[in-house]
Amino acid sequence: MSDAGHISLEVPLERMEPISLDEMDSIKLMNRIDTKYLTAEETLVNVLSDAAGAGYRVLEADGSRISPYDSLYFDTPSLKMFFDHHNRKLTRQKVRTRIYLNSGLAFLEIKRKNNKGRTKKKRVGIPAEEFGGFASDGNACRYLEEHSAFTSGELTPAAETAFRRITLVNPEKTERITIDTCLTFKNFRTGLGTSLQDAVVIEIKQDGRAPSPMKRILLDHRVKPVRISKYCIATTVTSPGLKTGRFKEKVRTIEKTINKKITAQ
Repeated sequence: MSDAGHISLEVPLERMEPISLDEMDSIKLMNRIDTKYLTAEETLVNVLSDAAGAGYRVLEADGSRISPYDSLYFDTPSLKMFFDHHNRKLTRQKVRTRIYLNSGLAFLEIKRKNNKGRTKKKRVGIPAEEFGGFASDGNACRYLEEHSAFTSGELTPAAETAFRRITLVNPEKTERITIDTCLTFKNFRTGLGTSLQDAVVIEIKQDGRAPSPMKRILLDHRVKPVRISKYCIATTVTSPGLKTGRFKEKVRTIEKTINKKITAQ
């Protein structure tokens, strides 16, 4: 086991050839189809081993193959973006700031999902000190108004999600796989926080219908697709009394996967 009781993932990652940030530029997949999967760290070790055998490369930045991320989701006082997702609205948005902790680079990001299941992400750079709030940044506020249905005055911090990410690329560079571990949440409205312990969220991001060896690898390890949103799960597990019926089922799925109870405090 590694720090805080998590399984070390370094050994299977060392078997993979690295890919640099510059090489990743050709596969940003900002307009894409996303498929998410849920598993536990113990299974992930075997998935990574098979991925190395299939020729997957791992993103290496600043000498690290596992990178810490921090994302802060913004919402209206009535949690419109949360409930749009909860109520199965096909066309919806999420607004967040994200900071890459190794480099200190920060962005305002707007994710839009259309009624055909495609996700488009737009982002603009912001100073790292504006991660917690960008209302005083005129450029960021204009960007938000141009690319979303919201203004900065409507939004305040709702939930923070921190995690460690591994990014893989297939040999053909037609897909990108993100693997998020050590997920922790903090709710800015209730003050509660929690973690998903050894749960792992895997996301396959594709532009088009190219075949995916990773999908076969996950199937071999009985890892099935699941629709899951970090923001919505974070809000659900840290908001006592909030109407979260549909997402409570997702929380139970996570608990069954890791065989542990998730509680906030």
